[in-house]
Amino acid sequence: MSESHSDALVLFGVTGDLAHKMIFPALYALAKNGALRVPVVGVASPKWSLEQLRSRVEDSIQRSGGIDDQDALRRLTALLGYVSGDYKDLGTFAAIKKALGAAVRPAHYLAIPPSLFETVIKGLAAANLTEQARVIVEKPFGRDLASARALNRVAQAAFPEDSIFRIDHFLGKEAIMNILYFRFANSFLEPIWNRNYVASVQVTLAEDFGVRGRGAFYETAGCLRDVIENHLFQIVALLAMEPAAGRSYGAVHDEKAKVFQAMRPLRPEDMVRGQYAGYRDESNVAKDSDVETFCALRLYVDSWRWEGVPWYLRSGKCLAQTATEILVELKAPPQRLFADSAPTTGRRNYLRIRLSPSSAIALAARVKRAGKEFVGDQRELYLLDEQPGEETAYTRLLGDAMAGDGALFSREDAVEAAWAVVDPVLKTHPPVRPYERQGWGPREADALIASDGGWHNFGPEEESV
Repeated sequence: MSESHSDALVLFGVTGDLAHKMIFPALYALAKNGALRVPVVGVASPKWSLEQLRSRVEDSIQRSGGIDDQDALRRLTALLGYVSGDYKDLGTFAAIKKALGAAVRPAHYLAIPPSLFETVIKGLAAANLTEQARVIVEKPFGRDLASARALNRVAQAAFPEDSIFRIDHFLGKEAIMNILYFRFANSFLEPIWNRNYVASVQVTLAEDFGVRGRGAFYETAGCLRDVIENHLFQIVALLAMEPAAGRSYGAVHDEKAKVFQAMRPLRPEDMVRGQYAGYRDESNVAKDSDVETFCALRLYVDSWRWEGVPWYLRSGKCLAQTATEILVELKAPPQRLFADSAPTTGRRNYLRIRLSPSSAIALAARVKRAGKEFVGDQRELYLLDEQPGEETAYTRLLGDAMAGDGALFSREDAVEAAWAVVDPVLKTHPPVRPYERQGWGPREADALIASDGGWHNFGPEEESV
């Protein structure tokens, strides 16, 4: 282990759902590959015994895919410690310090509600637990521009910027990382990757399920805050950024931040908000709720490369499929040499990138039919890019944070610039429109994109359009 590697992990919220569903399986994977050899101190308010925590960890791993390495499980559970206490009580932080023993470079993971971030960070600082330490903060980092700035001030008063890891699990997915690689490892894209050849870009993150008992959370967030301002904006940044000056993660962050800074602030007419039928009957949801479970945006990146190109983003719950796709539609040839080279119906040439549930890249091109006539059909060149045994997002991000590698995390300037784009419509926005379950959202979303050929509504394992 290098001297810069964290020598302990303090996991706040260790009894919560996030730890059970995502973090424990990630720790198990790290233990299996020998990358976890430091104490893991769980912190939460329930008065659990260490045996209860170990049982919770084992149950999590069993549910997430099964236990296939008993030695790794034993190594993980042997590293566990537990501190019970109130986050507002400084005595809790004194107990954490005692539990850390000789560790001097802990990583503090805040897997807790955002309302507690400031309390815990200030408690860590008061207990002198921030020197040489790192803090890992789960999204959402703020709920608007003002709160993001305030939280940044609190975090930076206790930790240097390069020790603050704002985690968005989306950035740790293999398919998301492949966007950056695909763009800049292949020379054929660069000549056409600009306003001269790209007509529009669509990004869709669809889920076929509802809030799944998280009504109380969704009432405070909504689709725009929960998915679009972070996940989909990150995809836009990777697609729209300029080549970085080098391979350092700081250089990549610089270019991504420039994309957020170039995004035109949203207006109410740029968005459609929807709410699926039955949402107001979910537990902990207001009977007159105006919270959106679907959101569609028309976005512009006012840069030299992308001036005038519309970016259409949408996400929603209870839609027809669970999948994430990108569609980059190209402009028609400048001269209509063949009658069907610029089709009046259907799509022109496009690049399609499927990010989930499978990972694939497809390029659509027109191919001549057999015979004397110069007419053809559009066909996809399709590459399925599934790799068995891929590292999960949380495994990658947790390992990177403890190693001090900030490549897949968000930086202060990018976080604030992204909030500045959506800030104008967080309070001033159109009302939600109802939509039926298992469709593609409210019909008003179709009008938003009608001039650019409509939404690409895909199937579950689509290989052609």
